[in-house]
Amino acid sequence: MTTYDDRASLTDLTTTAERVRRSMESVIEGKPEVVRLSLTVLLAEGHLLIEDVPGVGKTMLAKALARSIDCSVRRIQFTPDLLPSDITGVSVFDQQRRDFEFKPGAIFAQIVIGDEINRASPKTQSALLESMEERQVTIDGHSYELPDPFMVVATQNPVEMEGTYPLPEAQRDRFMARVSIGYPSADAELRMLDVHGSLSPLDDLQPVAHAHDVVKLIDAVRTVHVADAVRRYAVELVGATRGHPDLRLGASPRATLHLLRAAKASAALSGRDYCLPDDVQALAVAVLAHRLLPTAQAQLNRRTAEQVVLEILQQTPVPTADGGVTQVRPPHQSGRPAYGQQPGARRA
Repeated sequence: MTTYDDRASLTDLTTTAERVRRSMESVIEGKPEVVRLSLTVLLAEGHLLIEDVPGVGKTMLAKALARSIDCSVRRIQFTPDLLPSDITGVSVFDQQRRDFEFKPGAIFAQIVIGDEINRASPKTQSALLESMEERQVTIDGHSYELPDPFMVVATQNPVEMEGTYPLPEAQRDRFMARVSIGYPSADAELRMLDVHGSLSPLDDLQPVAHAHDVVKLIDAVRTVHVADAVRRYAVELVGATRGHPDLRLGASPRATLHLLRAAKASAALSGRDYCLPDDVQALAVAVLAHRLLPTAQAQLNRRTAEQVVLEILQQTPVPTADGGVTQVRPPHQSGRPAYGQQPGARRA
């Protein structure tokens, strides 16, 4: 369990996270669950994939997170002609020194915004693999460390849209969570017209936290206690995807690790120094669904990966405080809605 000093750090975490949340919600109208997920991924040392149709605020969400924290930010516009060296950097021969000099690419920032990542070729997409997993870039046999904290916030349009390339499985697996923003409610859209009608709210957005504060908060999240029963619960959820008849590719061990890290960050954001099964449940769809590949028959039956995860949640027994197990509540009956789901929205 955590010590007194660790609990003080968690108190600082909730205070700082609340400032960042309010800052982001001044730009992103009516999407508190999406804002919370982005903060959860940041504090869990993960990367976020935002997938939705054009015009719903994907890039706005990424920029709002970046501008709310006083750290280095780089934006990469992914296009079909983008080269891997544009992302990672390149070694250039210096005539005066008569030696090669490394010119860092756009990936060398603390928050990297990859806009429309699936419009670039698979070769260019793969330039992010090493940096997202190992937090370093290797050029000409030399490895260069990336700054800390480091987070990739990528946006993409649905793959059915014209001019897009599906992300390879290895890259999707490196994103801790995927979220869809969705269309705003009528009231939120009216407020958006008032706020965004004359100028962009990003212009007035000021940093409310520093990069070194985020590093300290990440360290505080690591101290969150996870009971053995909760660990086994996460392993059972992920393991159930590997033998499900509607899936031809289940979730990887990396998915289990990401699910547990995200659950710890969610618990910390709630002001707790211990993780509950509810934290795992609330994040299961966002963390697991984008890694799964439905079978051809499931696709013909219009079965989505999200529906499969929800089914697994309903069928997997949840641990209780007394060491027993009970049937898990469906996500819409839990204390808060699943991430990416509108409160009160109807699940398929």
